[in-house]
Amino acid sequence: MKQYDLLVIGSGPAGQKAAVQAAKFGKSVAVVERRAVIGGVAVHTGTIPSKTLREAVLYLTGWNQRGLCGNGYRLKPKVTIDDLMQRLHITLKHEIEVMQDQLARNDVEVIQGIASFTAAHRLQVKSADGEISEVEAHKILIATGTQPQRPEEIPFDNATIIDSDGIVNLKTLPKTMIIVGAGVIGVEYASIFSVLDIELTLIDGRDTLLEFLDREIVDEFIHCMRQRGITLRLGEKVVGIEKDANGRVITTLESGKRRRAELVMFAAGRVGTTAELQLDNAGIATDQKQRIPVNEQYQTVVPHIYAAGDVIGFPSLASTAMEQGRLAACNAFGQSSSSRPAHFPFGIYGVPEMSMVGVTEQELTAQKIPYDTGTAHLWETARGQIMGLEDGMLKMIFSTQDQRLLGVHILGEGATELIHIGQAVLVLEGTLQYFLKAVFNYPTLAEAYKIAALDTWNRISV
Repeated sequence: MKQYDLLVIGSGPAGQKAAVQAAKFGKSVAVVERRAVIGGVAVHTGTIPSKTLREAVLYLTGWNQRGLCGNGYRLKPKVTIDDLMQRLHITLKHEIEVMQDQLARNDVEVIQGIASFTAAHRLQVKSADGEISEVEAHKILIATGTQPQRPEEIPFDNATIIDSDGIVNLKTLPKTMIIVGAGVIGVEYASIFSVLDIELTLIDGRDTLLEFLDREIVDEFIHCMRQRGITLRLGEKVVGIEKDANGRVITTLESGKRRRAELVMFAAGRVGTTAELQLDNAGIATDQKQRIPVNEQYQTVVPHIYAAGDVIGFPSLASTAMEQGRLAACNAFGQSSSSRPAHFPFGIYGVPEMSMVGVTEQELTAQKIPYDTGTAHLWETARGQIMGLEDGMLKMIFSTQDQRLLGVHILGEGATELIHIGQAVLVLEGTLQYFLKAVFNYPTLAEAYKIAALDTWNRISV
């Protein structure tokens, strides 16, 4: 039986970073991965595929050039699923090679198979050909991620009725599409596929979408979606999905509305990938969504077993998963007592992008904290005009008591990059004065920070 200082279950962002960090400490490390190749959900069905498809769609359709060349501009008259998958496979191959090289350089062993606990320090691993081996570890990290929730009443066929993971297995692009679930995944795919001129309907039982974002940003994004012809059915519950005689899918809503489409994607929630771990043998219980509760050091109720990444729940971001995995390894081997980062950015890779860090106006209003805001429109900046932007805004929120930056909210191309300027100032507890005194390159989209700061100053200095 092989023994390790750290055994990591799952090779996604959290598992990979934890394994490398522990190896840097001189520990013996192994990673158990159920797939034939490493990368986890982030590489194979989640983060990397969706963002790669987004960039491929924007490039092949010429979407980002339409502000300069007109809405009739097309780089390629007809984009096919083969066009998109070709770019996707190139990216995935590169990402996997980089990860494999990184693990190999740090002497991290990769074990292919499905892991399950037989005791608190011991697991068995079942390989693809059915062979079973046993391993022991002084410390264990669970980083198995999540998988789409698949309600029994939904007749998934992996062809015309799919979950969000099924996007990468499409054989053709539909002319009409329904997405059930207006969370981050549903919103991203809805806005991406609408660029391909697919007739799209987005359905969700909630009255609004992306409730954790600033309302003004979301309202502007909804306006962009409707301009592209996306039909929103918010506050509507799906009560039935079936096929008609022509093979099209009929989605029935509680209100009696019926929508037909060639493809339905069900993206209403994800659950932890923990069912096969036999966690009860290690003394660990999951919540209702099969996620694993942890403390501030990412320890489970069993002190030597840690968990990180999407399997522990919010915020379920690849970026935070990487940091959680690294910190869990540091904590496990006494290299630090680091806890969760206080300020991290959210990125929603829709069309256009959205990103935020800090608090929203809704939160501050509920907490009765006085604040003021400043706004800049990206399309009004010189760089925005050069790029042909037709939308986009950057909003900053400042305390009216000490002018400290409280939140940054951005809609528009490059939002997920621009946000890090605001994040740095926020983490360092900077104030409005930084933006008033700073000089930004011209012309850049980052200049919007200066414009928004002056907008705030003109208001509060009166």
